[in-house]
Amino acid sequence: MTRHARGARPLRRSGEQAMTPAGPNLRIEAPRLRDSRDESLPCVATDRCAFATDQKPTGVGDFSKIPNGTGGLQDLLPVLWAQGVNTGRLTPCEFVAVASTNITRILNMYPRKGAVLVGADADLAVWEPEKEGVVTAATQESRIDYNVFQGQKPKGRPRYTLSRGRAAFEEGKGRPAPGRGQFTPRAPRPAVNRTLSAWKELSARRPVSRSGIRASGV
Repeated sequence: MTRHARGARPLRRSGEQAMTPAGPNLRIEAPRLRDSRDESLPCVATDRCAFATDQKPTGVGDFSKIPNGTGGLQDLLPVLWAQGVNTGRLTPCEFVAVASTNITRILNMYPRKGAVLVGADADLAVWEPEKEGVVTAATQESRIDYNVFQGQKPKGRPRYTLSRGRAAFEEGKGRPAPGRGQFTPRAPRPAVNRTLSAWKELSARRPVSRSGIRASGV
């Protein structure tokens, strides 16, 4: 489910961002949050690469060794709801689509995941749109010592999260049950896998030959 609403304010402006040369006629671009043609938003996710501040300096002297990424999994949905639904950029149905349904379709896990249907896993989030809270590093579940959303007060938060019908999160507190995790197999998609492998090869890091520029050592 995507919205075709020309003129709607994008969550992040499209454009040439993080462009680097990768061959004579090919350039790599950081993924845009919205398609520039119709401002559609297919999905939003986080790969959750959390490194503490004392780990970030690993790349001092060699930028290629900088640990990329940050924490964001816990606050992804509240911030997306606040910046999307509460501002009119997304409808509640689009919020569900970009945060769940569309992703499971891409990963070929629908309808076992991403749907409320007979036979699907009862993995559900019960949402409280009026609930507010302050994002702080001190109260987050992650052990890293900072939060990129520090101080924000998103309105709209999960009240319960159900994993196969049992509460895994309730009223701001996690309720983990060790041993409940299960492997979820996915049917193969050979054509998609070949395309992704080709793109991975094309977008792989390549050394950039420079002359006359002294290394800064930073």
